[in-house]
Amino acid sequence: MAHNWDFDKPVAELEKKIGELRKFSSEKKVDLSSEISNLEKKLKTLKKEVYSNLTPWQKVQIARHPNRPTTTDYINLVLHDFIPLCGDRLFGEDKALISGLARLDDRKVVIIGHQKGKDTKENIERNFGCAHPEGYRKAMRVMRLAERFHIPVVCFVDTPGAYPGIGAEERGQAQAIAENIRDMFSLKTPIIVVVIGEGGSGGALGIGIGDRVFVMEYAYYSVISPEGCAAILWKDSAQREQAAKILKLTAPELLELGVVDEAIPEPSGGAHRNPQESADNLKKTLQKYLDELSKIPIETLLAQRYSKYRKMGVFKEN
Repeated sequence: MAHNWDFDKPVAELEKKIGELRKFSSEKKVDLSSEISNLEKKLKTLKKEVYSNLTPWQKVQIARHPNRPTTTDYINLVLHDFIPLCGDRLFGEDKALISGLARLDDRKVVIIGHQKGKDTKENIERNFGCAHPEGYRKAMRVMRLAERFHIPVVCFVDTPGAYPGIGAEERGQAQAIAENIRDMFSLKTPIIVVVIGEGGSGGALGIGIGDRVFVMEYAYYSVISPEGCAAILWKDSAQREQAAKILKLTAPELLELGVVDEAIPEPSGGAHRNPQESADNLKKTLQKYLDELSKIPIETLLAQRYSKYRKMGVFKEN
C-alpha cells in the first residue's frame, strides 16, 4: 500500500502481520487459525478506533489513495455492457473524463466520470483526472444523447480540478464548464451525481449538477483543494491541514450544509480496502434513487433541480 499516513501505520502493520501469518500457515501447513482470528478481531477494533476520529485533512488523504476505486472500477463492479462514447466532435478525445452507455441490472444508464490513472504512466495519459474543455463538451454531447432517448445520467466525480494549462484555457475551459452547469439544469432526464474521490472546484461542477448528489464516506467536495486554499490565504501550502478544516469539505459537513443529499458508507478503513463492498453500497443507492426519480414527471423534476441549488448558501441569522 503506497502511502505515508502516520495515522494508518498501526492498521497497515497489523494487516501485514495477518497476511504473513496466513502465508506461513498455508506454506508450512500449520494451523494458526485462532491466532489469525484474534488478530483480525484486534484489527477490526483498531480500524474503528482510527477511522472514527479522522481529521478533514486525513479524509482528503484517503480520498486520494492510489488504490481507491475509480470510475472504471465502479463501471466494472456495478454495471455491465458498458459501451464507451468518445470525442467531443470539435477537438478530440479527453482521457481524463470517460463516458458511455451501460446497464444497471436491466436499466439503461449513461455514465460520465473523471478517470485517474493507476500508475504514473496512466496518470500522465489521463492527466491525473483533470479534464480539458473537450472532456466537458464530450460529457454534454453524451448527456444530450441521454436526454433524446430518456435515459438517466449517472456522473462519477473524482478530480482535483479542471486542467489549468494554457491549451485548456485557449480552448475555452471556463466557458465549457459554465455551459455544462447551465445546460445540466435544463436536461430533461434524471441526473445522479456521486463524488467518489476528490471533488475539486469547477472541475467537479462541470459534471456536478444533479437531482440527487451523493458523496462517498471518505470523499471530499470543495471549492478548492486544501493546498490551493492554503497557498492563496496564507501564501503557504503547508497550512493545508488548517485549510481542510475551514473548507467544510467532508461528508458530514457537506450533509449539514445541504450540499449533498446523502453519504454512501465505505468499508472500514476506506473503499481501497474492499472495493467490492464499496461498489455494493453504491449500487444500492443508485438503484433506490433511479427508481425514485423515474417516477417524477420531468417538468416537476426540473423545477425541483433548480430549487435545490437556489436554496444553497442562503442562511438566516436568528
